[in-house]
Amino acid sequence: MSQTNRAAPGRTGAGGADGTAPGAPVLRCTPLHSVHAALGASFTDFGGWRMPLRYASDLAEHHAVRRSAGVFDLSHMGEVKVTGPGAAAALDHALVGAISKVALGRARYTMIVGADGGVIDDLIVYRVGEEEYLVVPNAGNRERVAGLLARRCAGFGARVEDLSLSIALIAVQGPRAAEVLTGVVESGAAMPAALRPREGAESGAECGADVVCGPTLLRRLRYYAAVRATAAGHAIVLARTGYTGEDGFELFCGAEDAEDLWSVIMGAAAGLGPGRAPDGTAIPALSPCGLAARDSLRLEAGMPLYGHELSESLTPFDASLGSVVGLDKPEFVGREALVERAGRRGAEGTTVLVALAGQGRRAARAGSAVFDAAGRRVGAVTSGLLSPTLGHPIALALVSPASPQAPDWPVGAQLSADVRGRMLPMSVVASPFYRRGR
Repeated sequence: MSQTNRAAPGRTGAGGADGTAPGAPVLRCTPLHSVHAALGASFTDFGGWRMPLRYASDLAEHHAVRRSAGVFDLSHMGEVKVTGPGAAAALDHALVGAISKVALGRARYTMIVGADGGVIDDLIVYRVGEEEYLVVPNAGNRERVAGLLARRCAGFGARVEDLSLSIALIAVQGPRAAEVLTGVVESGAAMPAALRPREGAESGAECGADVVCGPTLLRRLRYYAAVRATAAGHAIVLARTGYTGEDGFELFCGAEDAEDLWSVIMGAAAGLGPGRAPDGTAIPALSPCGLAARDSLRLEAGMPLYGHELSESLTPFDASLGSVVGLDKPEFVGREALVERAGRRGAEGTTVLVALAGQGRRAARAGSAVFDAAGRRVGAVTSGLLSPTLGHPIALALVSPASPQAPDWPVGAQLSADVRGRMLPMSVVASPFYRRGR
């Protein structure tokens, strides 16, 4: 989910010492770019941004998040603020979810679709004030989403501001995330809906009226909740959200505060003892992680990626995510098309998203054709890899319905994927592939 603009969008480079090819788009760098470079990161171009792909080993970073904790720079994501007395009604109109039902301090996964029901982007919406919402789109869709929100919210008594270029986002993910952030997060707002009940005689406001201290906040903040807080002396929004399948936190801060906040987080972790990798080697309490590990982690967690499992040519129902659509709302952009699509469940031309698992070490990658037991092509893999945690191939695939009467493929159904001309047997399994221990 932010960013400082080093180059205006749409401008092109002239070529020269920086290696930019003549006429090539100039990429933005996040406020933490120099930090990543100093750490020896390998970079990749992603969504118009120059982002760290890895620092050393994809597998080491993946296992660090599963076994200890990883820190990610997500400052390429967008942040759009919607405020005003009509903000909730405006977002109900603009998005598929019932945003007016989100309690103060909570968050909701939702989507913005076109009039035809096609997914323009998937989003998280945080309610951070009585009349204030933070909408987080994907990096490559940020400008379009911000523009659509401005148009769709017009006339509702709501103001839309794209704050993306002034906000940075740091995520700390993994079973030791709260431990790492203890001492970094100092205090936060005591929003009742955002907090788990007190444990025993624990005080709920030990830092003052309507304020909880950092350790209590980290312990009690609910999943998919967010509050205003302070960390390393900086004003932040602290959210218990993530894209890894692990417990963790996302810290929204001013772009100018990002380097200091990152440094304090890393310094706090340096004083903690190491964890252990699957082979018994030591893992630091906190490891910088790049986009490669983030992708393998999210796939193990069964989370969709825009441009793979989601696109403008698909409705939420075609990606088996119809549950995010509030068809009980009387009106929103795309509702008519989605009502029609919901009524065609299982019909020819529709798709469902399935989770597949195989044996051995060969993995089906995005684009691999998927076939049923009779040898008929039924769809294609959208994301696939050899799971670092599970040790066998996993994939998500968009396929034709199993049948008009029962569209969802049952667990255990046998399919196969074409991997460089060889058929890889795969079984339909329940999603997510990996579920963290509680």
